[in-house]
Amino acid sequence: MKFVTYTQGGHEIPGVILDDGRVLNLKEAFAGEGGPVINDLLDVVEGGERMLCAVRDAATRAAANRDSAHCVQLSSVRLMAPIPHPRKNVFCVGRNYKEHVAEAAKARGNETKLPDYPQFFTKPPLAVIGPTDDIPWHAEVTQQLDYEVELGLIIGKTGRNIPRDKALDYVFGYTVINDITARDLQKRHGQWFKGKGLDGSCPMGPWIVDRESVPDPQNITVRLRVNGEQRQESNTSLMIFDLREIISQLSDGLTLEPGDIIATGTPSGVGFAMDPPRFLVDGDVVETEVEGVGMLRNVIRRAAK
Repeated sequence: MKFVTYTQGGHEIPGVILDDGRVLNLKEAFAGEGGPVINDLLDVVEGGERMLCAVRDAATRAAANRDSAHCVQLSSVRLMAPIPHPRKNVFCVGRNYKEHVAEAAKARGNETKLPDYPQFFTKPPLAVIGPTDDIPWHAEVTQQLDYEVELGLIIGKTGRNIPRDKALDYVFGYTVINDITARDLQKRHGQWFKGKGLDGSCPMGPWIVDRESVPDPQNITVRLRVNGEQRQESNTSLMIFDLREIISQLSDGLTLEPGDIIATGTPSGVGFAMDPPRFLVDGDVVETEVEGVGMLRNVIRRAAK
């Protein structure tokens, strides 16, 4: 199943996409039935298997009813990030593909040294924007705006000190993330948070694909294009720390909760490592794609001061 958040009449609506291209309004579908209350997708994520079964049954009924009053055409709505208002910062992993570590070291004149442990940082909730929203270029604070395609994980149940062999059991589903980065701020402040935490620096979506619909998340292609030119392409099998390890180590002494978002790292091909460097500018079209999950298409727009 593909779970979305879309706007209708000024309201944010949680939905699930049907095979015929319609979207079932989950808020309306369960209203007044005495069943689960769904106000947003976080309610679905927190509801666990029982909620998933209820949504699946509702989607099956709606698919059989072509005149369902609770459905709209996907093509007629504007999608937001599936979780447009995260309750926490987005968890992120840096330097998680060997070739990306190598290209970054070369660009900075350093020796390539792979990390011994996952390198975690976060992006604030206001960094999150939708799959077709403009990416703001805050030109007064950065002249080195860069891109990073990443597979995103949505945590589905609470856990701490999660064993590696159980880690994927805690995943609700998968999404696409572009870890937009201000490289000059990253360098200036000597850490990653500021350069990666600007408003609008985390395009996400276009939906969450449930865990069962992605049989092997550790063997899918990730790619990114700028103005139609392919800049990044790799496979999640080439991660230094796989998804199980990321979840397990992040949860050591730190409770993960339903709705938590994890960006799992980017491969080689980023702009700052090119010779010469190639940064994003006003009007650039960035397409961020994860095989079997979806694609974002965002345009860089110079932000007002």
